[in-house]
Amino acid sequence: MEGITRIIVIGGFLGAGKTTLIRRLAQHYLAAGHRVGVVTNDQAHGLVDTQTFRHEGLPVVEVPGACFCCKFHELVGVAEQLRDQAQPDIILAEPVGSCTDLQATVIEPLRHLHRDRYELAPFVVLLKPEHGAKILAGKPQSGFSPKAAYIFFKQLEEADVVVINKVDKLSAEQVWELRDLLEARVNASKVLAISARTGQGCDELVRLLEQPAVARERRIEVDYDVYAEGEAELGWLNAQIGIDAAQKVPLDRLVWAFGEKLRRELSAAGVEPAHLKLYAEHGPDAAVVNWVSADEPVELSVASEAEVKDVELFVNARVVAEPQLLEETLRRVLDEVAREWALSTELRALERFRPARPVPTYRWS
Repeated sequence: MEGITRIIVIGGFLGAGKTTLIRRLAQHYLAAGHRVGVVTNDQAHGLVDTQTFRHEGLPVVEVPGACFCCKFHELVGVAEQLRDQAQPDIILAEPVGSCTDLQATVIEPLRHLHRDRYELAPFVVLLKPEHGAKILAGKPQSGFSPKAAYIFFKQLEEADVVVINKVDKLSAEQVWELRDLLEARVNASKVLAISARTGQGCDELVRLLEQPAVARERRIEVDYDVYAEGEAELGWLNAQIGIDAAQKVPLDRLVWAFGEKLRRELSAAGVEPAHLKLYAEHGPDAAVVNWVSADEPVELSVASEAEVKDVELFVNARVVAEPQLLEETLRRVLDEVAREWALSTELRALERFRPARPVPTYRWS
C-alpha cells in the first residue's frame, strides 16, 4: 500500500477501558468512510482483545510475547501486513496496559524511522478511575505497591492527552477531584473526561486526535529497575478452554458465572485485580465479562443473548498474585463450573508467568 497511514496509540493502565474506546473509535471512523485496522499487544498469546476485535469484523493483528517497545520491528511488520491486506487509513494500536515510556520507545522511532508510511496522532492515555483516584491521592489501600504505582504515574506523565474514562460511573464532583489530582500530581496539560461505553465526550476526543502530534522536546525519565520490578509484581495468565454442554446453556449466564466464581476465589485470597477478562464465543455469538477492581463486581460488558451447546472460552488475568495461585484458582473454578452446569471441558492452552524486564529496541532521545 502506498500513502500515509495514521496511527493512533491508546495507552493506559490495565482495566482503563482501552479496548472499549478503540471499539468506539473504530465505529466512528468506519461510519465516516475510513478504513480501519487494529494492532493488539500482550505479554502472552491468546489475547481476549484480539478475539473481540476479530469477532466484530475489524482487521486485527497481534504482537504477542512482549510490549511494543521490546518488539518494535514486529510492530512495524504487522502494521505493514495490515497495510497490505486491509489498506487502512487509520491504525488503532493498543499497547500492554503495564507498559510505559512509549513516547521514547515506540512513537518517536515510528515518527523518525518510518515517516514515509506513518503519521502519529497525539498520544492518548486513559485514566482508570477505579484505581486512579486512590493512587493519585496517595492512599495506601490502592491495591498496588509504590513500584506498580510508579508505572501508572509515568504513563500519565508521558501522555499528550490524559483522558478520564468511565465518567458515566462518576459524579461531577468525582470528575473534578480527579482533574485536580492530575493537575497537582502530574501537571497534565490536556485533560478530557469521557465515557467510552456511552460515547459521552468522545466527539471532543476525536477532534483532538485529528490534530498533528507534536514532537516532545525531551523524553521523560524512567527508572527501568523500578519499572521492571513494578511490572513483575503482576501475575499474568492467559488460557483457552473448550466447553461442551449436554443441552443448550445461556452463554451470557455461563461466562458471568465463571467470572463471578473467579472473582470470589481471588477476593477471598486477598488478590487485587488489575484486569480480568473472559471472552466466550460460539460461531457469531460472543460474550465478554470484565473485573477491574476489588471494590467492583464482575460486569457483562458484551452480551450475546444466545443459548449454545459448545463454547470457546479465553481467559486473561493480570492480578497482584503469584502466577501459580492464578492457575490453581482457574483449574478449581473450572472444575466447579463444569460440575454445576454439567459440562465437559478441555484446557487447550495456558500460560502463566510474571513479565520479564522490558528491553526496548530503541529509546529515542
